[in-house]
Amino acid sequence: MPDDHAPRRKPWLAALTERIVSTYAECGGTNHLGHSPLPSYREVVEILADLRELLYPGYGRRQNLHMGNVAYHAGDLVDSLHDRLSRQAARALRHDCTQTDRGPEHDARAEAAAVLLLEAVPSLRATLAEDVRAAFAGDPAAKSLDEIIFCYPGLAAVTVFRIAHVLYGLDIPLIPRMMTEYAHAKTGIDIHPGATIGPRFFIDHGTGVVIGETTHIGENVKIYQGVTLGALSFPRDATTGEILRGAKRHPTIEDGVVIYANATILGGETVVGREAVIGSSAWITHSVAPRTTVTIEDPRLRFRDGARPHVQSATAAVEKPSR
Repeated sequence: MPDDHAPRRKPWLAALTERIVSTYAECGGTNHLGHSPLPSYREVVEILADLRELLYPGYGRRQNLHMGNVAYHAGDLVDSLHDRLSRQAARALRHDCTQTDRGPEHDARAEAAAVLLLEAVPSLRATLAEDVRAAFAGDPAAKSLDEIIFCYPGLAAVTVFRIAHVLYGLDIPLIPRMMTEYAHAKTGIDIHPGATIGPRFFIDHGTGVVIGETTHIGENVKIYQGVTLGALSFPRDATTGEILRGAKRHPTIEDGVVIYANATILGGETVVGREAVIGSSAWITHSVAPRTTVTIEDPRLRFRDGARPHVQSATAAVEKPSR
């Protein structure tokens, strides 16, 4: 009788392993071998979870908090976060530097960045509280602030963005993008950590929203699902033809703007003026004056009843503000 628990012979295993390993040398740039450790994705996600505990106490893993014990809980989190953030930031800095003999300097920069992020928590809480209130004011379906904090993907994505934006401003590589891409995977909302977003920002529904790196968004802005704030083109070096990085290539959205579902606004020189309204599915590549409404003309509906349907294509219409 054959032994079901005996290891089965796999004559193909050694040859297949050799073929796979050979690609590690052939396909450069897609493996990380013989170098210092990269930041841990799992640890970065855990750090985000603990930062959320600080930002929204009582809504996460510890729900039995009160003013008598919350200081102990917060202090324990801050202590742990300082050490873990410092470790992960140091890994990111060492990876980003070609000089491998500067470990102590990386450690000092990483620890300073961890302290600055934790010191930003009070101001982050103040801004996020305004975001929560903006969501409640802007959505009649919301029954409470608790519902928004627990359930709204827009707030979840903006929370992660505001954390990542602090680290991005401190020139910590990799980790800010790891954070926002985690939020992207969880919510369908893609916000680059380099974007600038003012308080009272509300993303309603949210799926498919894209906000590029050099986007500037003012205060009290509301956008809906499917909105893209992107680049119209990528400027290139006249000599090498390579993309020039760091140039302003995404739009500016001023205070009080509302952008409805599936609108696309492109270009670093494009400015949507304060209190403008951009209608659904509009395609914007030029600046819009303040208090202007941009809409797509209603397409004619087709009802098939045996007669030949009439087709009318949609065109953009701009309503100028009354004087």
